[in-house]
Amino acid sequence: MFLPEKRDYAILGTGALGGFYGACLQHAGHSVHFLLHNDYDVVCKSGLVIESKNGDFTLPKVNAYQDIHKMPPCDVVIVSLKTTQNHLLPQLLPPVLKKDGVVLILQNGFGIEKTVADIVGEQRVMGGLCFLCSNKTGAGHICHFDYGAIKLGEYANSVGVTERMRQIASDFKSANIPIQMVDDLLLARWQKLVWNIPFNGLSVVLNATTVEIMENADSRALVKQLMQEVAVAAKSSHHLISDNFIEKMLINTEKMVAYKTSMKLDYDAGHKMEIEAIFGNVLRWVDVELPMISMLYRQLKFLDL
Repeated sequence: MFLPEKRDYAILGTGALGGFYGACLQHAGHSVHFLLHNDYDVVCKSGLVIESKNGDFTLPKVNAYQDIHKMPPCDVVIVSLKTTQNHLLPQLLPPVLKKDGVVLILQNGFGIEKTVADIVGEQRVMGGLCFLCSNKTGAGHICHFDYGAIKLGEYANSVGVTERMRQIASDFKSANIPIQMVDDLLLARWQKLVWNIPFNGLSVVLNATTVEIMENADSRALVKQLMQEVAVAAKSSHHLISDNFIEKMLINTEKMVAYKTSMKLDYDAGHKMEIEAIFGNVLRWVDVELPMISMLYRQLKFLDL
């Protein structure tokens, strides 16, 4: 399946992640349409402001919408909502997705592609794993601190790297966003969980930034043990995560600027946390004991109340 030579993008969820990537795409000259909620009036008046380690820029005028039915159908619909809002997708996706379009899911978690596949069909679903440190600091104002790369893969089994993946990758690369195409999306999801499970969970339970967690010997040990337990879960589904990969993730995190995870920001703001997508789905997926992940899951469920 091919996409048109010039592609229209829809961003469902114009927050720290979707807002940043969508703004970069528009800044590079691509056609982008943004679905907004609380920020709508501000963005209509003042546009989107991006502070980035790669260079600040402002988009004074963007295609902003509050009503999904007023958005034009697009070739690529990027889902960057919090997974706690995925119950809205059956209403949001059909009006904005072109007949031959594709949905690109840029969300944290595991097993989330199936939700979208049940709506639009698995052949029209891609997943993206985002390695991005960014926060929304105000209405229409996003700060990008570090990283930004995406791993892109098709959801349908055994299709490998497709031409439409190359097309989308080309657009992101033109926007100065590093992108890697993978032929095993599930493995990429497991690899992302190696970081997401320990740091999202511990940042809330320990009330700490990534730097504070890594600088303390006891919390660092907890991180490594949780990473190893993710590797056990992945192995049970025939996906191998090496000790070298875990060490690389630890080293990379040590080099990061002090960062509050998305789950910590949600908790501090009194919002629902993405506990089920990141923790619950894993525990339900595998048939092995994961005592540390299970304990962290239960602690977060308690705090989420």
